[in-house]
Amino acid sequence: MPDGARICLGQIGAPHGVCGQVRLRSFTSNPAAIAAYGSLQTEDGRILRLKSLRPAKDPGKDRFVAAFADICDRDAAARLANAKLYVPRERLPQLADADEYYHADLIGLAAVDREGRRRGSVVAIHNFGAGDLIEVRLDEGGQSAMLPFDARHVPEVDVGAGRIVISPPASPGPARERPALSRKAKR
Repeated sequence: MPDGARICLGQIGAPHGVCGQVRLRSFTSNPAAIAAYGSLQTEDGRILRLKSLRPAKDPGKDRFVAAFADICDRDAAARLANAKLYVPRERLPQLADADEYYHADLIGLAAVDREGRRRGSVVAIHNFGAGDLIEVRLDEGGQSAMLPFDARHVPEVDVGAGRIVISPPASPGPARERPALSRKAKR
């Protein structure tokens, strides 16, 4: 299956206990919904059927303890550590809102400025708790820039055309010299 034909929904972590359970991190918007997608596939093509899923005791609403069919002991569970779990793209639900996008649909899009000049390409979407950030690898210099994924900084998304329009914040300009601070000890 080509890379764009499947979407990563989660990743297996360390074994949990001795009966084949594993820690599982879900990447779905509703983390528990990973159980509703049916069979999951690893990067190497192995098909895993989720047997049970329960929230993990450690912090994080996207973390679970999972059991898969045919994984019955700790050694088998350990061999799955760090495996990413995928489903075919067509299993994803249709998005109801025109301003909603799957991360996988945005990664790889060209990033152009308002005048249409190519500035780089989207390499990742992040959320550190204060909202989505879009990471753009800049063509000039090869560095990355992160922009809030909102209408002000990304005014247009055209997945069909393979591009987003970005409006980065204005540069702060050249650094100004600061006056030296003097320290005086007072008694």
